[in-house]
Amino acid sequence: MNPEPSLPLLLHLPLLLLFLLFTTTSSQNTSSTAETTTANANISSCLLSSHVQNFTLYSSPPSIQYSNLLNFSIQNLCFAGPSIHKPSVLILPKTQHELQSSILCCRSSSLAIRVRSGGHSYEGLSYTAGQHTPFAVIDLMNLNRVWINSGSSTAWAESGATLGEIYYAVARSNRSLAFSAGSCSTVGSGGLISGGGFGFLSRKYGLAADNVLDAVLIDPAGRALDRKAMGEDVFWAIRGGGGGSWGAVYAWKLRLVPVPDPVTLCSINRPGSIRQVAELTHKWQYVAPNLPDEFYLSTYIQGSTSGNLTNSFSGLFLGPNGTAIRILRQRFPELAVSESECSEMSWIESAAQLANINSVSDLLNRKPRAKSYFKAKSDYVRAPIPMDGLITAIDLLSKQPKAYVIFDPYGGEMGRIASGDLPFPHRGGNLYGIQYMIEWKKGEDGMAYVAWIRRLYGYMGRFVSKNPRAAYVNYVDLDLGTIEWTTGSGGSWDAVGVARAWGEPYFLGNYDRLVRAKTEIDPDNVFRNEQSIPPLPKEGS
Repeated sequence: MNPEPSLPLLLHLPLLLLFLLFTTTSSQNTSSTAETTTANANISSCLLSSHVQNFTLYSSPPSIQYSNLLNFSIQNLCFAGPSIHKPSVLILPKTQHELQSSILCCRSSSLAIRVRSGGHSYEGLSYTAGQHTPFAVIDLMNLNRVWINSGSSTAWAESGATLGEIYYAVARSNRSLAFSAGSCSTVGSGGLISGGGFGFLSRKYGLAADNVLDAVLIDPAGRALDRKAMGEDVFWAIRGGGGGSWGAVYAWKLRLVPVPDPVTLCSINRPGSIRQVAELTHKWQYVAPNLPDEFYLSTYIQGSTSGNLTNSFSGLFLGPNGTAIRILRQRFPELAVSESECSEMSWIESAAQLANINSVSDLLNRKPRAKSYFKAKSDYVRAPIPMDGLITAIDLLSKQPKAYVIFDPYGGEMGRIASGDLPFPHRGGNLYGIQYMIEWKKGEDGMAYVAWIRRLYGYMGRFVSKNPRAAYVNYVDLDLGTIEWTTGSGGSWDAVGVARAWGEPYFLGNYDRLVRAKTEIDPDNVFRNEQSIPPLPKEGS
């Protein structure tokens, strides 16, 4: 089953890496165990007989090809070191049929499956597995085609297409259309949509997942299922229920949304003392969630050793410069915005600037400019944080220059969509989301930095959502809990109970429906990771 748009504007975007990736073990590789040699032979034979030739096998030491491919889409360097358990095989399918064959060959070779779209899982769940789990990574970077139908304002995008590639294709077709998704251009669409996909257009048009009309899901049996064939419960689950639980989405049918030309992008930096930053942030809480739907205004606060910090405000307004400035001056006079801080441009130019890249053409570059070691956590705020609480939090930030927080405003369309319409439940009643992040360099004490961000997160607990304390699955956080699956793990009541520890913070009241959808599409728990959704036990077990 292939998506067939009625107006096939096909953009087969440049492939950044097209490896000839077939390697085999040999009798000269004396460090390989008999089990590894047998497993490699099995997966090699199956893939080749299925006409899948773009793959590379693990050897000890790993080949340059293998290492380059594995590391290319590892965005968190915490999961790139030699001590991290490596996949037995890396597979790069180029077609839907090759994706189906890859899944079946992994299953016949008793390999756990990880599907990697862009590699932005904060905890590396799309390319790591337990130390004693033989597994394969199916990397979708060669499945990155985008078809645009301007007449119906829709697109089909393969799951390996990055947001930058989708944005570029949409704008090339029609400068008055856009797709509502995130700001990071190298994020893979498959991973982003599977967790919801919040971004600068979400107050106007909702999440990326809210704008998915159809999909082609490859299930554990290798079948290609569209929306009708997979059923509404599973179609509901794949749009925000987290990646790694349902199968491999080959492609998504996307609703494109209208944007004016030009739009206005505001970049406003306000350095100041702890109290000054706290005062601006305190007022922002009352302004940003209540701006017109067309106006998105986030704030970013980074630590500093100097004692002074900076509030960096990023605003996107779907309208002219003059209107944006007038709204900010009326609603947020304390910001004292100047005309030079808001500029008119096309939507695609704003997407490039929000991604911190130099030009629109750079949206096609899958390689991030810089990688780091990092730890992230998230929260949702339902009532404004009092001034003294913000002062203490910002004082903590002032002592750690490697940490920062991002406050993303909700409201608008996000508040009008019911919490059960999709698995992503963080809708009405949420003023904003918080992302906490700390980064460090090779050779530094990573655990000390992780402990620091956990302390800040612990302090913030008194001000954020409770019972449960909510979190965003696209900022996946293994601190919420994990499960260690054994070979052949199926469903169990114990697993459903264990997974509730993260299932409810991510999905609130939608968790149990996700368990039922998992039981329907993957009762044998083929697609799983340390924080996946478990199936119910089979009858009689």
